[in-house]
Amino acid sequence: MMIIWVTAGFAASLALVLGLALGLFRELFKVEENPLISCLREVLPGANCGGCGFPGCDGYAAAVAGGEDISRCTAGGNAAAEALAAIMGISAGAVVSMVSVRCCLGGNGTAVKRGIYTGLKTCRGAKIAGGTKLCAWSCIGFGDCVGVCKFGALSMGADGLPAVNWSRCTGCKVCVAECPQGILRVIPKNKKITLALCSNRNPVRSAIRKTCRVGCIKCGICVKQCPEQCITLDNGIPLVDYNKCTACGTCEQKCPTKVMRVL
Repeated sequence: MMIIWVTAGFAASLALVLGLALGLFRELFKVEENPLISCLREVLPGANCGGCGFPGCDGYAAAVAGGEDISRCTAGGNAAAEALAAIMGISAGAVVSMVSVRCCLGGNGTAVKRGIYTGLKTCRGAKIAGGTKLCAWSCIGFGDCVGVCKFGALSMGADGLPAVNWSRCTGCKVCVAECPQGILRVIPKNKKITLALCSNRNPVRSAIRKTCRVGCIKCGICVKQCPEQCITLDNGIPLVDYNKCTACGTCEQKCPTKVMRVL
């Protein structure tokens, strides 16, 4: 019994000494936080989405204090940029609001499935196994992007594809980074642009129609019919020069599979 009490007493004493030592070391070697960083952090939205390219709002606040661009907070938008500018004593530039767009229409009933998938129910897991559809570039459909969205802007639709709520999306690009197929991208929210909602890069037209009945068939009609001549084919995907595009809708009207859309 005596051994137990001695051991307990020794452990308690050791814990006390170590605690005091750690507290002393913390005070001796602590780094005083720049009060400017605290002020900047307070005006940020606290989403910690990573859309600015830094590890959370704390990291971005420290970066802004060090001279980083004040317009990189997608979640806070213009309001955050103006608040940061006021603290830093500089002029706030206009922040272009961005939203996420899914460049794939191959959902249930349009894209042909490979078979019954019984593996890990994640997009990344299914991609390792070869995907769930015959189109190697299509949306796999397990909603990894929905799971990482911190703003509730993504949800899985009845067609088995993620749907984006533009009123909630901040264009933080977290879903873009999460998608193993690369079918998500961000575009300006308040500017009409033309976009090809297909990511199929198969150069064989007949093979595309066998895997997805709404896939881009590489016919080039959009390129030929564009009055501004602002569309080119990049690996088989129509690529629009937004500096020239007027969103006239000609390519959307002429596209036989309706993958060209004015958004």
